[in-house]
Amino acid sequence: MKNETTSNKGSGPGAQRQAARQALEAKPLDLLIIGGGIVGAGIARDAALRGLRVGLVDQHDFAFGTSSRSSRLLHGGLRYLAQGRVGLVHEASVEKKVIHHIAPHLADPLPFIFPTYRGNRDWVLWQLKIGVKIYDLLCGGRNLGKSTWLSQDDVLQKVPGLVPDGLNGAVRYYDGLTNDARLTMDTLRSAAASGAIVLNYCRYKDATRSELWECELEDRLAQQSFKVRARAVVNATGPWADGLPHSRVKLRATKGIHLVVEKARLPVSETVVMSEGKRILFAIPWGERTIIGTTDTDYNGSLDDVWADITDIAYVLKVTNQFFPGAGLSEADVISAWAGLRPLVADPNGKPSDVSRAHEIHNPEPGWWDVAGGKLTTYRLMGEQTVDRVVAWLSKLQELNGKFARCRTAQEPLLPVAETAGLSGIIPPEFSRRAVEHYLAREWAMHLDDIMVRRTSWHYYFRDAAAKARQVAEWMGELLGWSPEELSAELERYTRMTGTQMQASSARAVEAVSA
Repeated sequence: MKNETTSNKGSGPGAQRQAARQALEAKPLDLLIIGGGIVGAGIARDAALRGLRVGLVDQHDFAFGTSSRSSRLLHGGLRYLAQGRVGLVHEASVEKKVIHHIAPHLADPLPFIFPTYRGNRDWVLWQLKIGVKIYDLLCGGRNLGKSTWLSQDDVLQKVPGLVPDGLNGAVRYYDGLTNDARLTMDTLRSAAASGAIVLNYCRYKDATRSELWECELEDRLAQQSFKVRARAVVNATGPWADGLPHSRVKLRATKGIHLVVEKARLPVSETVVMSEGKRILFAIPWGERTIIGTTDTDYNGSLDDVWADITDIAYVLKVTNQFFPGAGLSEADVISAWAGLRPLVADPNGKPSDVSRAHEIHNPEPGWWDVAGGKLTTYRLMGEQTVDRVVAWLSKLQELNGKFARCRTAQEPLLPVAETAGLSGIIPPEFSRRAVEHYLAREWAMHLDDIMVRRTSWHYYFRDAAAKARQVAEWMGELLGWSPEELSAELERYTRMTGTQMQASSARAVEAVSA
């Protein structure tokens, strides 16, 4: 039986949260999902569409972690093909086309130009020519576009600023561009439309099991603890997965950063692959901006406070300037930055870039599943495989009432066009009060950074983000009835939450928001 939806246009966020809590506590869930990133969202949507009574909680905002800090690419991974991980590439290559089908507003076909240079033994042109044709075949024979190769003159015509010395030519192939946080939000909206009960800023504390799992949760905004009963629990908390009570996950976290600059400073119309040894970085066109990244380094710091430090920024700028010497990019050109963690399944051997991106699903206790690893691109498949296991287990115990449906997430569109137009896309929406009203009423936004960072990407896109944040705070204050003290606290929180994304700009961010 489907859950009661908590979506209510006429009620404010506070009333919606109270309704969600009441629904979670009312009667046992078939499935409780811990973690509101892209993987948890995908599991929730799949389970809800099959008719399970589903709850999902996250200690932070939805998409707070890795799911709002990726390269924003839907890709099989040409680098993984070079590592011989054909199965992983095939899975992801098929899934990127599925996402293009179910969420076309969040999956633009994107050509990549991969130039090669004399003396580079890691990336050889003739090998890449073979590789991109295999890449197309692994998509089922129909990629998002047909791969080709380019002569030196062709490359320089398409990418005028690229360093010409030693250039052999390039391959050109297709992957997809998305908006990771928007994909998470729209997947959650789809899950909620099918009856899933979702609650952000709600922390899982512990659980015990007798006939059912009894989970202790904490509403962090109300500072109240409450209990939820569930027949099955899935741990889909990404980098936090190995720290949860009952989890058996062992992770190796690696950090990746991205920088955003004006398109005029690095004008690329197609993504350019920049190699540094076996590693590759991307210069990705994003509206009137260009995204540059990423790094891949082991990380042992705070999971809640990850930033792009001076060394990270300098490295990305150095590699970019080697490929585009005329750009002469410096830290002053950086509009914004983000840093995120890859929750890789633990492998102490090898460099971070060599660790597999494959996902794993484990069932260490009856009714408990840990989901770890994986890629943004394969989130839907991870959800399907996880729910298959949960449903099989519940069916074996005869815990499901009635017949459950088959997985439909590869066929069903995430949302109707009318519910995404002008509000959800790869490029940030128009800066408007109307958009803010929508995110408060329909997308569970509670804090200023929820809207500026994850619902809209306005923080990353606009150089005057601090001024826009003040305006959004005023709109939110009017709509939510904030006192002057509450509004000031939200601006301080925004500065704190976003300033740590780029350590080098923290002082500037504080100064701008406080002005």
